[in-house]
Amino acid sequence: MEDGRRPHIAIVGWACTTLCLVSYAAAFSHGASLSACTDMMPQHLRAQLHSPSNNYVTVHTNMSFYFPGDKVPVTVRSTRDFMGFLLQARKVSNDEIAGTFVFIPPGSKLLTCFEDGDTVTHSDKSLKRNLSFVWKAPAQPIGDIKFFISVVQSYFVYWAKIESAIVAQRGQN
Repeated sequence: MEDGRRPHIAIVGWACTTLCLVSYAAAFSHGASLSACTDMMPQHLRAQLHSPSNNYVTVHTNMSFYFPGDKVPVTVRSTRDFMGFLLQARKVSNDEIAGTFVFIPPGSKLLTCFEDGDTVTHSDKSLKRNLSFVWKAPAQPIGDIKFFISVVQSYFVYWAKIESAIVAQRGQN
C-alpha cells in the first residue's frame, strides 16, 4: 500500500510546486512589486544580476540642468529587447526618490513608492527597446538628480540601477 501512494504524493507535490512557480512568475508580468522600490532589484526566483557596466541599456535626458517644477524628458534606449523595467529619479545627495512622472509610454504604469507617480514599471511582458518618459521636478528645490533604471531581459537575467548622467538643479538652493 505504501508504494502505491508514493507516486501519487510525488505527482501532487510536483503539481503544487509548478503551480506556485507559474503564479509567482505571472505576478511580475504586470510590473515590479512595491518591495523593489528601495533597492530596485527584481524579486524573481534565481534571477541573475549582471554588471551595470556591461548592459545594453542607456537612460538619458537631453537636459543637463533643470529648475524646480520643470518637466524633463527621459529616454531609455536598448540594443536588445527587454520585458520589464523599473524607472526612478533620485536625489544625488541622499539617493531618495524624487519627483513624479507625468508622461509614460504604452506598456508601462505608474507606481507609488513614496508619492503618487514617483516610479514607472512595465504593465505587460511585451518586448521593449526604446521608451520615452517625462519627469516633473518638485516645485521645491531638491538638488541634483540622476535617473535610474533596472531592466529585466528575461525572468532570469536583469541589470539593476543603470544610471543617467547627473541633471543639475538650477535656481534656488
